[in-house]
Amino acid sequence: MKIESIDLYAISQPLIRPFVTSFGLQQERSCLLVAIHSEGLTGWGECVATNNPGYSYETAVTAWHILSDFLIPVLIGKQIQEPHSLQTLFRTVRGHPLAKAALDQAFWDLTAQRDGLSFAEKLATPYPEGPRSRVKVGVSIGIQPTMQQTLDLIQQHVEKGYGRIKLKIKPGHDSELARSVRTTFPDLVFMLDANSAYSLEDVAVLQALDEFDLLMLEQPLGYDDIYNHSKLRPQIKTPLCLDESIKSADQAQFALEIGACDIINIKPTRVSGWTEARKVHDLGWQAGIDLWVGGMLETGVGRSAQLALASLPGFTLPGDISATERYYEPDITSPFFLNAEDSTIDVPEGPGLGVKVDMARLAAVMSRRQSFV
Repeated sequence: MKIESIDLYAISQPLIRPFVTSFGLQQERSCLLVAIHSEGLTGWGECVATNNPGYSYETAVTAWHILSDFLIPVLIGKQIQEPHSLQTLFRTVRGHPLAKAALDQAFWDLTAQRDGLSFAEKLATPYPEGPRSRVKVGVSIGIQPTMQQTLDLIQQHVEKGYGRIKLKIKPGHDSELARSVRTTFPDLVFMLDANSAYSLEDVAVLQALDEFDLLMLEQPLGYDDIYNHSKLRPQIKTPLCLDESIKSADQAQFALEIGACDIINIKPTRVSGWTEARKVHDLGWQAGIDLWVGGMLETGVGRSAQLALASLPGFTLPGDISATERYYEPDITSPFFLNAEDSTIDVPEGPGLGVKVDMARLAAVMSRRQSFV
């Protein structure tokens, strides 16, 4: 397929509810969208880099620079047949996985439409099982001003049908939180996400969480650390999950070989896109560890592609792919709804992403646009 043109959009939308983590407060979410045009088709991708460099060194501003000055110019006019070819073309740019992932996603969407397949079907081509039609999902709750507000929010989400709850923690906001939740909800499936807020000196604090029967403890140590997690893992009983540390299939292989984790949260944007995410999936699946798909407050553009990834056979745990009502009203695509009876969301079945971008809504939340030909 010849890449005829690419549009780059900067957008910002208010979150329905402020989201607080150990990084701080987020009330508005900025991100970038890309649209690749070829042979009468348009593939969409989302760059999840946002306002600040808390989760990643990339921001919406730096990602715009990398996309517009380096990555997009490499693609314009090129004949490219399959998404894996982008990895070779992007080798001149080190790092910047969130920017690369936007174009990777858009090209998966584009080529799936060309092939008459859904995004999920195209991703699942190597697997005889094919994609699932529904994927298990959970909900992530940020740090709340009071314990009672946290418990009330959990109750609301449980009543809506969510079968797994994730809670953000930080030093000083951990054991008491877990105790209150377990006492109030004895049978609740819940997990804690530290977003790299602890160190090995906090082993006693992390060991104290073992009594609460957690689904997992996610990324307690350094955001780029794998080795120290391998030291922590034998000292706690709670299954240990890596998130920020796994930026490629190579790093996933290293983590598995030194026993640094029991679980991997695969965020496709964090590993440069769906091409690399599938490699990480294959490694984890072959190793027999639990896998799930993490979220970054995506719009419907990114959320559809997440659901496609989560439909692959190796994913065993609920992902952070909540219904649209959790984040935006309205969104820039048609909404996704929770199937309350089994805490799942349907995987889109239409060609490519299976969702349409509402161009009027996009224009209303857009702050900048640039076209490349």
